[in-house]
Parts: sequence; structure tokens; C-alpha cells
Amino acid sequence: QVQLVESGGGLVQAGGSLRLTCAASGRAFSRYVMGWFRQAPGKEREFVAVISERGSREFYADSVKGRFTISRDNAKITAYLQMNSLKPEDTAVYYCAASNGGEYSAGTSYDYWGQGTQVTVSS
Repeated sequence: QVQLVESGGGLVQAGGSLRLTCAASGRAFSRYVMGWFRQAPGKEREFVAVISERGSREFYADSVKGRFTISRDNAKITAYLQMNSLKPEDTAVYYCAASNGGEYSAGTSYDYWGQGTQVTVSS
């Protein structure tokens, strides 16, 4: 069992930055692929970024590539999403999730989810 809690969301101006934190609890955190997803009102949840178990590989949605950076610290059992050059279209609830395997960009591949943190980017 893994429990995930996101924090760090808030209101930021376009072009600004935020760092989201996903604090985990439970055993075997380092065995999970960690991903970030987001969901805006009226839209489906979409993939944002993913990082491998040991943090050696990262993949990003095209919409955030070059602006967002995913990372993890297994010693602190925590994952992060550094968000730079934020745009109004980044406004959404952001979720972290843990996966035992499968298609990394598909939400159905993830076994555990946090409750989400709101990110609002003003123009």
C-alpha cells in the first residue's frame, strides 16, 4: 500500500514557477514508477510526466517538455514536479501517481493516486 499527498499548488502569474511535491508513505516506494497527471474542468485527465524507479529516465508530454522537470528522492520517499514558464493552459488539478508497470502515459497503468493540488496560472 502506498499513500500519496500532493502539495505546492497555488496561484501564479504566467511565466512564473511552482514546485509540486508528492509525499509518499508506505513500503517499497523505490519499486514504483512515479507519474504526474493533470485535469482541467471539463477535460479528461492527461499525462504530464513520468520518472523511472531510480530516477534514471524521464518522459514528458509534448505540452510541457522543456518547461517541467520531474524528479524523485527515494531516500525522502518524495517525488517532485518543477514547473517553469507556466502558461494559463497549465491551469488544472495536478495529481501524482504510482505505477507497478504498464503504459506510462495511461492513467489506468497507475495503482495509487494522490488527492490532487490546484494550480492556477493567471494571464
